[in-house]
Amino acid sequence: MTKTIGFVKEQKKGESRVAIVPETAQKIIDLGWQVLMEPDAGESAGFPNTTYPEMTQIAKRRSEVLNGADVVVGVHALDAADLTELRDDAVVIGMVSPYADQQRFVQAANQGVTVFSMELIPRTTRAQAMDVLSSQASVAGYKAVLLAASEAPRFFPMLTTAAGTIRPASVLVIGAGVAGLQAMATAKRLGANVTGYDVRPETVEQIKSLGAKFLDLGVEAVGEGGYARALTDEEKQLQQDNLKKHLSSVDVLITTAAVPGRPAPRIITADMVKEMKAGSVIVDLGAEGGGNCEPTEAGVTKMVGGVKVIGPENLSATVPLHASEMYSRNVWNLLSLMNQDGEFVLNWEDDILAGCVVTKDKAVVHPAVKDAVSNTSGEQS
Repeated sequence: MTKTIGFVKEQKKGESRVAIVPETAQKIIDLGWQVLMEPDAGESAGFPNTTYPEMTQIAKRRSEVLNGADVVVGVHALDAADLTELRDDAVVIGMVSPYADQQRFVQAANQGVTVFSMELIPRTTRAQAMDVLSSQASVAGYKAVLLAASEAPRFFPMLTTAAGTIRPASVLVIGAGVAGLQAMATAKRLGANVTGYDVRPETVEQIKSLGAKFLDLGVEAVGEGGYARALTDEEKQLQQDNLKKHLSSVDVLITTAAVPGRPAPRIITADMVKEMKAGSVIVDLGAEGGGNCEPTEAGVTKMVGGVKVIGPENLSATVPLHASEMYSRNVWNLLSLMNQDGEFVLNWEDDILAGCVVTKDKAVVHPAVKDAVSNTSGEQS
């Protein structure tokens, strides 16, 4: 049976990515399925209507896509108004922010809509090709360095000129996840002296492999799922005391520590920022989760003493073409699990599908979201 895969223009302010790019649209069509898009859905990402395959169906309006698609793919979650436009048996795939405003999922479940969260894809080897957190974090890490370089009052590389030699900038990257490692690699390419830090001991060799130095603060914290565990109060104090000494020599600080669904760990205090040199720059990739740095405000660039503190939001959307291509490939790899010889089948014995589904069979089924909904319902009653 032919399925229609639809995608619409993103509504979130500042969002320029698109969920399905022409390359992915062609793969879907090659399966024998149909692609239905809202007009100009890919325009802001660099994909005008004319770049999509000829067999792509372009609706006249957004509601036609929502009414007509069996599967609706988005970068972000659909809002309440969009949900009411969906078929009762529709499937939604996207970065649906499962830890925020969980009542949306109650609405989706009541309608019989099946929702898959790209953020909840299991962090396993088999699921790497669908790991949207990694693909988009690599974009953010790259762009964070370019942002820092454009805001810094100094060059990144060493320059030998007729006016003398310019020393390279000193860059410290905290967090050696995908974003942090990409930031280190990018800063190194720009010619900076790069140092990386992470509480997970397995990251030491990864940092050094990029040509960066490892900053040893005497704290290790191995957690589950590739994330660091929470530090004890004593470990936090030791970390901050040793880090404070190092920050006085840093020109650029990029912080990348984040765990989905939890506030960003607070690593840099206001007092530590005061110890930094005038003209230093901080780019805090944990801004949307409250910030790794105490002075950070999401979406705000401000001066704290002589230090510029930048709290960027949705950095991946500032590189929309490649970020969309990467996201769309993640989506395609997930969709591929739903294809059995051209037939659309949801195999709930597949650990990836079972791990990232939020609603199915008219119920909220993901444990974390289900618990949050239950707690909210209990508080309201």
